[in-house]
Amino acid sequence: MTDAPVSKLSKALLWDYFILIARIWLAITLIKYGYSKLIDGQFGVTDATMQLKLKDVGLFNLSWYLAGHEPFKSFVGISQIISGGFLIYNRTVILGAFMSIPIWLNILVFDMTFMGLYTPFTIRIPFYIILTILILWHHKQKVIPAIMSLINGTTTRFRYPWWAYLLLPIFGAILELVGAIPIVIINLLSRYL
Repeated sequence: MTDAPVSKLSKALLWDYFILIARIWLAITLIKYGYSKLIDGQFGVTDATMQLKLKDVGLFNLSWYLAGHEPFKSFVGISQIISGGFLIYNRTVILGAFMSIPIWLNILVFDMTFMGLYTPFTIRIPFYIILTILILWHHKQKVIPAIMSLINGTTTRFRYPWWAYLLLPIFGAILELVGAIPIVIINLLSRYL
């Protein structure tokens, strides 16, 4: 960050200001929609829709009915608020941008699936994704080394013989069975208590 005077307009200054506008606009959008989910402004259906036969309920209303159930609705809303909040602050803008990408993609696929391809949201969300990528590109001097440190040199701590890799599916299945122990215990307790 430079403390250069704003009196001289330059490409760098205008680009930086554009990125700031994009950050704040995306943050407001995420926070607004996230908050709306927490106060029942999004998801769910009207009582009139609930009185319809299932075959008469459109795909969009059915999807909003299902998405309106907890804890899904609150999880989505809180995730949007957190990522939007992160976009506001310089220290957390990169984290906020990375967090918002799966949120935007989820909204895009959800809307394409249940609303169709040519709706305002299915057109607007790709624009938000582009803005988010531009934010990351603006901070590429920090983003690229971070990504490279995640993908370069990542390996197991030890080298294993080839036959150890053949045993992985067996040990994976055993691990899955171990993960099922709490389910078995809960089912037994609920049956006898």
